[in-house]
Amino acid sequence: MWPSLISKAKEGGLDVIQTYVFWNQHEPQPGQYYFQGRYDLVRFIKEIQARGLYVTLRIGPFIEAEWTYGGLPFWLHDIPGIVYRSDNEPFKYYMQNFTTKIVELMKSEKLYASQGGPIILSQIENEYRNVERAFHEKGPPYVLWAAKMAVGLQTGVPWVMCKQDDAPDPVINSCNGMRCGETFAGPNSPNKPSIWTENWTSFYQVFGGEPYIRSAEDIAFHVALFVAAKKGSYVNYYMYHGGTNFGRVSSAYATTSYYDQAPLDEYGLTRQPKWGHLKELHAAIKLCSEQLLTGTYNNFSLGQLQEAHVFQGKSGGCAAFLVNNDIRNTSTVYFQNSSFVLPQKSISILPDCKNVIFNTAKVSSQYSARSTWLNQKLESSEQWKEFSEVIPNFSDTSEKETTLLEHMGTTKDASDYLWYTFSFQQNSSAKGNMLQVYSLGHVIHAFVNRIYAGSAHGSHENPGSSLNISISLNYGVNNISLLSVMVGLPDSGAYLERRVAGLRRVRIQGTGKWLQDFSKYQWGYQVI
Repeated sequence: MWPSLISKAKEGGLDVIQTYVFWNQHEPQPGQYYFQGRYDLVRFIKEIQARGLYVTLRIGPFIEAEWTYGGLPFWLHDIPGIVYRSDNEPFKYYMQNFTTKIVELMKSEKLYASQGGPIILSQIENEYRNVERAFHEKGPPYVLWAAKMAVGLQTGVPWVMCKQDDAPDPVINSCNGMRCGETFAGPNSPNKPSIWTENWTSFYQVFGGEPYIRSAEDIAFHVALFVAAKKGSYVNYYMYHGGTNFGRVSSAYATTSYYDQAPLDEYGLTRQPKWGHLKELHAAIKLCSEQLLTGTYNNFSLGQLQEAHVFQGKSGGCAAFLVNNDIRNTSTVYFQNSSFVLPQKSISILPDCKNVIFNTAKVSSQYSARSTWLNQKLESSEQWKEFSEVIPNFSDTSEKETTLLEHMGTTKDASDYLWYTFSFQQNSSAKGNMLQVYSLGHVIHAFVNRIYAGSAHGSHENPGSSLNISISLNYGVNNISLLSVMVGLPDSGAYLERRVAGLRRVRIQGTGKWLQDFSKYQWGYQVI
């Protein structure tokens, strides 16, 4: 799909394709690298170059991105003494190794702009300011180290740190969000450009959550405002193309469908009017490029909630952005002896300071709707098979411990599923017993003597899950099998290496006052 997607992006007026680099996919085991198939980074960048576009390479290598474990390989978890994303020698060692590997790979293929290639910008780290305080005295030195390490790799193109207001020179600080034309404090040095690395075209969806719909008008308004008010020279859409998170790559509770509301939807189809409206916006801004790059900037009020941003070129050229910040009312303003009607919450672009060629609130692109049709019926019994999975008992498991093991550290990210099993002697048969399970895993499925008893699940806001169900016990030996399930690993926050999941407490409440806690009991484990 790459050639088609890149071509549609170019047709939509884009100049640059931005991509993350996925550490856990490219280095699944220490020193073992993988760049095949859909992870062929060099091929992807060369496809972009072949269509005349540029590349921003967000190496990270921590990326978050609603990607499992934030893109970090889980084998880091077992490195002695490691603390991710801090002034910690083990983490810095592996982070530098991977970053260097990627940079050297790009250099070997002559893909940096300094070598005649398409890569014009690289990113180190990702939104670190969100967690920096949690690392106390280990945070600021890490920022300085990461910047120095990256710059020292001598790519010949700039590096960026997004959401890092104090990004050390010469690394560029950039903005992420929906309204960077309003919220961005600006470059922290006069020799740095004003750039926006993530303009969220909608928002990622989680299981149980409602989709967030952001209008084409709102996106266009804030792009135009960033270019005009912040003298922005780069705006990246996150995401411009949505996609499908196949397999197990989504982070905790993130759906497999990712940014389907983007200008190019999950399937790579143009979503109108977003795609078309932004295409017109890009064309309008490019008509102002000479004045934006070389003109003298001035801004002034046109009313209580209206303003003008004017770029006056030395050769007499002039470009203007007329802004109406009133969210309720249309406004008539006077600019250079002419009157202009500005719809509510909109920006008019005048590449010659006379004629409006685009207004962010006026959508001319037609709305589109996806249609589906029946492709194949799967109702024949010959096309179906039933798979019956064996529910393991304690005696079936080879790994046994006298405590509840942590889920992620046991599965090592090889699976989302971990069986917890135990057996115990019951001196009478009884109904009405209550099985009480508290877990920091996302889902629990309970089986008593290989018979399904019940399930529970958490949510994105409350990841853990609690189960409290009535069970029947047999006289003699009873087997309890609890399947702990992860719906992706966490992808953000400080001290990711300390996160725990899986069962934390298991009790059975009998009739009367009988209560037994099995949390520190003999348990059997099986990863499936």
